[in-house]
Amino acid sequence: MATFLMRREGFVRALITGISGFVGSHLAEYLLEHTDWQVAGTVYGPEDNIEHLRDRLELYPAELSELETVTSVIEQAKPDYIFHLAAQPLVSLSRRDPWATLANNIRLQLNILEAVARLGSTTRILVVGSSEEYGLVQPDELPIKETNPLRPTSPYAVSKVAQDMLGLQYHLSHKLFTVRVRPFNHIGPRQRLGFVAPDFARQIAEAEAGLQGPVIQVGNLEPQRDFSDVRDVVRGYHLLITQGEPGEVYNLGSEQARSVRELLEKLMAMSKVPITIEQDPERLRPTDVPVMVSDSTKLREQTGWRPRISFEQSLQDVLDYWREQVGK
Repeated sequence: MATFLMRREGFVRALITGISGFVGSHLAEYLLEHTDWQVAGTVYGPEDNIEHLRDRLELYPAELSELETVTSVIEQAKPDYIFHLAAQPLVSLSRRDPWATLANNIRLQLNILEAVARLGSTTRILVVGSSEEYGLVQPDELPIKETNPLRPTSPYAVSKVAQDMLGLQYHLSHKLFTVRVRPFNHIGPRQRLGFVAPDFARQIAEAEAGLQGPVIQVGNLEPQRDFSDVRDVVRGYHLLITQGEPGEVYNLGSEQARSVRELLEKLMAMSKVPITIEQDPERLRPTDVPVMVSDSTKLREQTGWRPRISFEQSLQDVLDYWREQVGK
């Protein structure tokens, strides 16, 4: 059953799909703290990340693979803005089960767009792609602009290209107000395992607690990536959905390249116990682009967005989060 709040007439309404996820929960916090909007969201699976917000949210338990379900949610929520965040986010899982990722991510995006089109709504929609769309970037193409060729190297990346292009297609064909964003790597508390920062932080927290030896299993540490704090990212999402141009696509990143090794070394320096490193062949990717770094000029010029939270603070918050989780 949906959880309804008393609706306030005349107030802006936002719908976040996947509101209980890593990014969705931070976006809900941001909107509740920095706007007077009413915030609704779809949930499917664990809701721990939003437990502290539950009495301030309108929640719709919904599996979004059926168009009728999505249409019903949008009809009930009547959003002015939709942040579509529900997706399968793991590159590694997409390689193990390609079709499940493609079917999930493409279908959910299509249903959101089709439902809004059929309802004749003026809702603004944020279509969330990924820097993974760029894929095999050449050294002379750095930093990466929105005009760079897309050369995806995983089924996940292909699914994000499809979401991105559906956002453009529905703008061109149905005049929907879609704004597309390609966020680069983001980190912060609540990020699920399967990403480098939480994977490393959990191992350190378990070593500190004596639950495992003081050894971290790692993959390739040499790739350089563009890391932003999730709390900066969701602030960018809010700026884009309110100030972005319909049909346009925007990179969102720190515009700094940092190696996975640097990330690990900074986390190890925060550890309460000495840590050693051991490479695990299972953690190596079949393709690893050496450097991915954004040119986010278009976003900065359109909205004034700049990152505010330091890389070091992000990592400290990630480690403290996993210390808390391990201690439960």
